[in-house]
Amino acid sequence: MSVIPCVDFYGNKITRLILGDNPFNGHSYIPDIHNDDEMLDYYTAEKCVKALFEAEENGINTYMALASPFILRIIRQYRNEGGKMNVMFQSYPPIDFEVNINQMMAYDPIAIYHQGGTLDYMFETNQTDEIYKRLELIRSSGAAAGIGTHVPETVLQAEHEKWDIDFYMLCLYNARKTQRGQQSGFITGKSKQLIFYPGDRFEMFEAIKKVQKPCIAFKIFAGGQMFQDKPESEISGIAENAIKETFDNIKPNDMICVGVFQKEKNQIKENADIVKKIL
Repeated sequence: MSVIPCVDFYGNKITRLILGDNPFNGHSYIPDIHNDDEMLDYYTAEKCVKALFEAEENGINTYMALASPFILRIIRQYRNEGGKMNVMFQSYPPIDFEVNINQMMAYDPIAIYHQGGTLDYMFETNQTDEIYKRLELIRSSGAAAGIGTHVPETVLQAEHEKWDIDFYMLCLYNARKTQRGQQSGFITGKSKQLIFYPGDRFEMFEAIKKVQKPCIAFKIFAGGQMFQDKPESEISGIAENAIKETFDNIKPNDMICVGVFQKEKNQIKENADIVKKIL
């Protein structure tokens, strides 16, 4: 049986495909196909737990979770029912950062990263001292510490200045191009009306290649936008090409993180099968 290859991530064996959870939280970047409300209506607690078990059954051993009250409750239910996947956390901006770290630690995470949109905003508004304080809080938790960003230059500056982090969570599309100086939608409550530009991918790939620390690439499919206006018969091939292109342009110790919307087909199995085939 084919398996998803793993990397050694600070003493933990992590599959190079990680499950993301934007759709669990109703975060859609393709509102004309599936909007936020459709995702929220579909992803009840039971269906989120079912998706976690589906990922586990298809060989994915790590879940990248937003540390929101809803998702924390999902993880609890999943584990109470015997779920075994590792958990990495993304901070949840509406909750006080230190309080949120303490909430995460009840679930024994192997890694925590500072949410990307809020970190980008802080970086753009010269709040680096506050960023350092927050990274110290993650470091003191004992979990691997990381940052998320949409901006290749931020990665390179963090490396140059030797920020105290272990890994990067990196968006292949620079959402800050049109959002610079604006707060994250987590804070403002505004919906995500973003267009992702194909050329951004290779700018982030170049940044990934220049850093030695492990990177987790996300928005592999441009939040689903690369499937827009494409016939269903072409979707699987487009997904395979995007995943292959990503693995061809990241380091051997890097991973990808992909969210899924299971309503119309088993995207988890499809993604896992593609990664097994490619790797």
